[in-house]
Amino acid sequence: MTSKFVFLAAVAVAGSLACQVAAAQASSPSRADVKAETKAANKAGELAGPGVQGPSGQAVDTSKSETTRAERKKTTAEANKKGELAGAGVKGPSGQPVTSKSNTTRAERKKATAEANKKGELAPAGESR
Repeated sequence: MTSKFVFLAAVAVAGSLACQVAAAQASSPSRADVKAETKAANKAGELAGPGVQGPSGQAVDTSKSETTRAERKKTTAEANKKGELAGAGVKGPSGQPVTSKSNTTRAERKKATAEANKKGELAPAGESR
């Protein structure tokens, strides 16, 4: 009796799921309808750009720049020399600019690092002390 009950319950669940899928397919628009709506929205300029979800916001100004490429490169190079440019992917100042070169030679740094390593003063890779 219980196996018959389980079988009937499974058939009832399967039947209800099949009805829901059929109803969902019947109520959705056809592919041709969706393509026609998208084409009309594209012509009207109502579509957001690629990768944008939701309203696209303010329209981008497409007028020509008032400065030449050479002028932009010159001002960027000057800002870079002054240390005013943020690093790649950084929002805001990236810290203090380097003002002078190191006072130690490479050999001195290597010697100091080797001594610190022998004393166990260096942090293991991936950790900070």
